[in-house]
Amino acid sequence: MKAPPMAEPLLSVENLQVQFRTDDGLVEAVRDVSFQLAAGQTLGIVGESGSGKSVTNLAVMGLVPQPPGRIVGGQVRYRGRDLLRLSQRELSRIRGNRIAMIFQDPMTALNPFLTVAEQMTEVTERHLGHSYRQALARSVELLERVGIPAAAERIHDYPHQFSGGMRQRVMIAMALLCQPEILIADEPTTALDVTIQAQILELLKQLQREEGTAIILISHDLGVVASLCQSVLVMYGGKVVERAESETLFANPRHPYTLGLLRSIPRWDGRSEQRLMAIPGQPPNLARLPSGCSFHPRCPYVLERCRRECPPLEPSGHGGDKACFVDVDTVHDTVPTREVSP
Repeated sequence: MKAPPMAEPLLSVENLQVQFRTDDGLVEAVRDVSFQLAAGQTLGIVGESGSGKSVTNLAVMGLVPQPPGRIVGGQVRYRGRDLLRLSQRELSRIRGNRIAMIFQDPMTALNPFLTVAEQMTEVTERHLGHSYRQALARSVELLERVGIPAAAERIHDYPHQFSGGMRQRVMIAMALLCQPEILIADEPTTALDVTIQAQILELLKQLQREEGTAIILISHDLGVVASLCQSVLVMYGGKVVERAESETLFANPRHPYTLGLLRSIPRWDGRSEQRLMAIPGQPPNLARLPSGCSFHPRCPYVLERCRRECPPLEPSGHGGDKACFVDVDTVHDTVPTREVSP
C-alpha cells in the first residue's frame, strides 16, 4: 500500500534534538530526528529500548520533563504551527484534543485516586464542552468499542479494579474520545492477549477509514508494524538510521541494524527453518556515544570509515533513506552473524 501524498503534511518534525542532564552526564536522547506525517497515514517507529522512540513523541506532545530534559533544537509543526513555540495554555488546547497519545504504561498513566468515569469525562468536558451526561455516554461508547465488558457499570470503578490489559484498553478509549487528527500509540498492545490485540488493531484501522486519523505507532513488534503502517522509521542511538515505505523496508532492508532486527524474529513465510539471529552487544550509552556510527561496535559489516565518521541519512537508491556507508547486498550473505538457539 502506498503512503498518502506528503505535499501537505499534517505534522512535520525537523531536526529535533532532546537532551537530559543526568548524574552520568549529558544524555543525547534524540539527535536530529526528522519526519513528516500526512492525514490518514500510519507511520511506524521501531528500534530497541533506549533508541529515542518514545522521547521523540513526548517532545511532539510537549511532555518532556524540564528539567532534567531540554529540547535544544528543531521544529515540530502541526498544521503550520510550531508546537515548540506555543505557550502551555495554547498547547493544552491541542494536546489530548487534536493530538492524543496512548501511553506505554497504563499502570502509571491513570490516576489511582479517581474513577475511570472521572478521568474520561474530564477530557470531553474540557475540550468539547460536553455536559457530564454527554461526556459519560461518549466514554461508555468508547469503552465498549475497545472491548470492556459491562462498560456502563465498570466505568465507575477505580483503575486498581481493572487488570493490566483492561487498563490499557481504558487508555486507548481515553485517547480516542475527541476523535483526534493525530494519534500517537506507544506500544498500545503490549499488555493485551493476541485476541484483544487483533481487535485493537482493527479498531485503529477503522478509525483511519472513518475519521482519516493519522497514527504514529511506536512498537517493538515488527509484525504489527508491517500489518498496520505505510511508512517506517528505524531508530538507533537517538537517530533515524533508516526510513522507507513499509513494503520496501521489510522486503529490502538497507541498514545492517534493520537487517538484524528482522533476522531476530520468527518467520511464517515458508522460511521458518532459518535459525534466529541475535544482534551482538548492547545498545549504546547515550551519555557516552562511540565515535563515528553509533552502531559500529555491534555491526558485523563495520568498515574502518564507520569508526571515524557518522554517516548522514541520505537516499539508499532502493526507495528509502539510510545512514550507513555499507552496501548490504555485497556483504550480508558472506558475513556471519551470531546464532540464537531456539
